[in-house]
Amino acid sequence: MGKITIAIDGFSSTGKSTIAKRLAASLGYIYVDTGAMYRAVTLFALNEGLIDPEGKVDAKTLTDKLASLELEFVPNEDSSKSDMYLNGKNVEKEIRSMHVSRNVSKVSAIKEVREMLVKIQQEMGKHKGIVMDGRDIGTVVFPKAELKLFMTASPEKRAARRYKELLEKGEEVTYAEVLKNVEERDRIDSTRSVSPLKKAKDAIEFDNSDMGLEEQFERVYDFAQRVIEKVEV
Repeated sequence: MGKITIAIDGFSSTGKSTIAKRLAASLGYIYVDTGAMYRAVTLFALNEGLIDPEGKVDAKTLTDKLASLELEFVPNEDSSKSDMYLNGKNVEKEIRSMHVSRNVSKVSAIKEVREMLVKIQQEMGKHKGIVMDGRDIGTVVFPKAELKLFMTASPEKRAARRYKELLEKGEEVTYAEVLKNVEERDRIDSTRSVSPLKKAKDAIEFDNSDMGLEEQFERVYDFAQRVIEKVEV
């Protein structure tokens, strides 16, 4: 059997990364969390003072500084996963904070940011055998991917999942704050002018509002196996 490209898109906090990581591991494929890349750029912008307290991004200055960014996924022996490194520093924990979550959709909407990261992502997947999740993987990064999934769930269910994750990490947040962030990210991601979040015409819509992780994985793994079996080496 040959290898395929698997594109997983969808709204925030639908569990895209969790499913994508496990799927990649089960298939022996490379996993790429594109959200981590956008989060790393957002963290850079915050650290450089390019996002004001009201959330306005200095897009011009950020664009001018993009060439100085080095983004790399480095295997973590302790977790058996790959961590996001920004300019040689492990920022995996920092990029998952609520502070970054509040601003990532605004940074992701900047044309030059998306163009740079899309080029990097396409280079990563040129040999197939990859599972990549994000917002525009099936529509922009890999429009010819053999398997495309579009994951969704109700905002309330997604906020509850994210709220639990943040509490477990020790962040002081309220459910109302997380729900507001989820809904705002949905709005920005779906209405931005560059690569908006939308379901590819040939993607399988996957609503996991009332599914456990095991059921989700089994169904997605079955989708992948069916496609892989049809691919010639």
